[in-house]
Amino acid sequence: MRPTAEAAHASAAARRQATRRAVAVLALVTVAALIPLLGPRTALTDTGEAAAPGTGGIALLRTVLFAALCVPAGELFAARLARRVPGAPPVDPPRGWATYAAAAGFIVALGLASVVATGNLLPRHLSDMDVGGLYQSRDGRLALLEVNAFAAAWICARSRRPAAQVWPLAAVVLAEALRAHPATEPGAPVGSALTLVHVTCAALWAGGLLYVLRLLRGWRAAEGEPTRAWTAVTTGPGTAVTTGPGTAMTTGPGATDPTGPGTAMTTGPEPGEPTGPGTADPTGPGAAGGSAAGAALLGLYARVAAVLFAAITATGVWSALRRMPPGTMVDQLTSTAYGRTLLAKVLLVAAVAVLALWARLRLRRARDPLSACSPARAEIVALGVVVAMSGLLTALPLPIRW
Repeated sequence: MRPTAEAAHASAAARRQATRRAVAVLALVTVAALIPLLGPRTALTDTGEAAAPGTGGIALLRTVLFAALCVPAGELFAARLARRVPGAPPVDPPRGWATYAAAAGFIVALGLASVVATGNLLPRHLSDMDVGGLYQSRDGRLALLEVNAFAAAWICARSRRPAAQVWPLAAVVLAEALRAHPATEPGAPVGSALTLVHVTCAALWAGGLLYVLRLLRGWRAAEGEPTRAWTAVTTGPGTAVTTGPGTAMTTGPGATDPTGPGTAMTTGPEPGEPTGPGTADPTGPGAAGGSAAGAALLGLYARVAAVLFAAITATGVWSALRRMPPGTMVDQLTSTAYGRTLLAKVLLVAAVAVLALWARLRLRRARDPLSACSPARAEIVALGVVVAMSGLLTALPLPIRW
């Protein structure tokens, strides 16, 4: 038996699609890396402000740290949502990226700890770092907490209970919230609480959408995978031959086949015959149920994402008002590097909200609810840029309150 030309063509098309997807991901990663690297110089132009040496490198490290936080948090969140979907296809979930994310987070956390050990400057030599001093300062202890938390997250991701990652990931979020608001800042506990909620909701939103789309891709591949088609085979008298998966027929004198010996035959399901595994049904097992489950998962995520978006908006506006009082906000949004970057981030989040609304409308009104995946893919790309802008914000000088 030989697979048909259609099967070979489908396999080649799948390989080309995978190549295009890999190239697109590489391009997006490159763009996301350029934002923190080149962003400080652009944002500081004609502001009269000066950035600390190595601002671009620090911004890049923070961008990777935020992404390393989003990926495992989103996987845990989306997997929990998927377990609540009735009739989900019985297929293995996509391979998790939490291990790689934790490893990347551990490396960049070490890099950020070395920056703190050098007095918030990029070290040029090992002798520039005062490693012992990390235990003696608040920022140093928080940097070490992040290093240890990502190491613990990596161990949990490789264990039999990956859900235990939630605790070290929560420690990373807490460390970031405390680091962003020094104890000398007025109202530091309030600022840290706002950042804690903001970062948590953002990680669940971005990382959750990424894993939901990966889950849906696996479900659709499982439901849309046709059974293998085989070329017709010429049979002789009394020869038993399988003409398709799970089908056997004997031809020759005395057989019930009216075509006689030496003919080529293929078989398919008779009218009213149930289809499923081992039949020639091109839709594969559980097609209708898989589509319904995919739409249910998207709908469930959309409802939770609406709450997350509301929390992100509220905490973001409150935090911005604490950084820039209402009387000076308009001027500082255009005259300071922090304000310009914040304004760009707000516009990007508004674009993300439009894409999310578009996906929600497609989910409710389109003939194929899973067509909502198209704007959702654009949404995850925009969220990646937002993460890069957030990393840039943490490295820029704060606006002066006046």
